[in-house]
Amino acid sequence: MDAEDLDLIKVNVGSSKPLSISYFCCMKIGVVVFPGSNCDRDLIEVLSSITHTTVEELWHKSSDLKGCTHIFLPGGFSFGDYLRSGALAKISPIMQELKVFAQNGGKIIGICNGFQILCESNLLPGALLRNENRKFVCKDVYLKANSNAVKTQTLSHIPYKVPIAHGEGRYFADTTTLNNLKKNNQILFTYCSAEGSLTEDSNPNGSVDNIAGICNETGNVIGMMPHPERCASDFLYNVDGKAIIKAFLKLS
Repeated sequence: MDAEDLDLIKVNVGSSKPLSISYFCCMKIGVVVFPGSNCDRDLIEVLSSITHTTVEELWHKSSDLKGCTHIFLPGGFSFGDYLRSGALAKISPIMQELKVFAQNGGKIIGICNGFQILCESNLLPGALLRNENRKFVCKDVYLKANSNAVKTQTLSHIPYKVPIAHGEGRYFADTTTLNNLKKNNQILFTYCSAEGSLTEDSNPNGSVDNIAGICNETGNVIGMMPHPERCASDFLYNVDGKAIIKAFLKLS
C-alpha cells in the first residue's frame, strides 16, 4: 500500500478519522472472461497490485457475480468479433445480470472490447465503428481527462500516454446523444496531442469529437478504448494507466 492509498483511509470525505482497514478492502473486484478475451490476465494482475485484494474471475456463462462491487470487462476479441465487436458477447448470461447490477448502482468498467460490449448492450450510449482508415491500429496515444467529469476530475491536466489496439474503435453517436454527453459531463477522455491539443492528427480512429472514453448518466458505467492496464507497471516504463484505474476505483 502506498502513501496515496493511505490517504483514502477515511470514514467520509473531509473526515480525518482513520479506518483500521484499507479503503480497497471495502471493494470486491471481478473481471469477466469471454471466449476470445486476451487482456483479462493483465487486468487481473494490475487490479490485484493496486488494491492488494484477490480479483474474481467471472466466466461469461455464469450468472453469479460473486458479490462483486466493481466489475471490469477486459479487452480482446470476444467470440472472435464475429458479426461485429461485442454483438455476441451481449447475449452471454452474465450480461443480463450486469444490466440489473448497473441499475442497482453496481460499478462496471469496460476497456476496448469491454467498451464495445457495453455499447452493444445499451449500457452506454453510442457505438464503436470500424476505424476510419479501415486498419487495425496498435500504438501509443495521448489522452486528455475531462476535469469537469466526476470520474476523472482528480486526474492531471497533463496528457496521459496510453496504448490502443483496435480495429473498431471509432466512437459515434448522434447529435442529440453527443449534446447530452457534453451537458452531463459524461465524456471522460478525448484523444489529444502530446501537448494536450484536440487535433485531427491526434485522433487515431476517427472518433467523433476525439472521444476516447465515456460514462453513463449516473457515472457507474464507464467505457474507454485505450488500455490503461497495459501501462500500469514500472517494468513497462509507463504508469499513466495506473493513475487512471485508481481514479475509477477511488471515485466510485
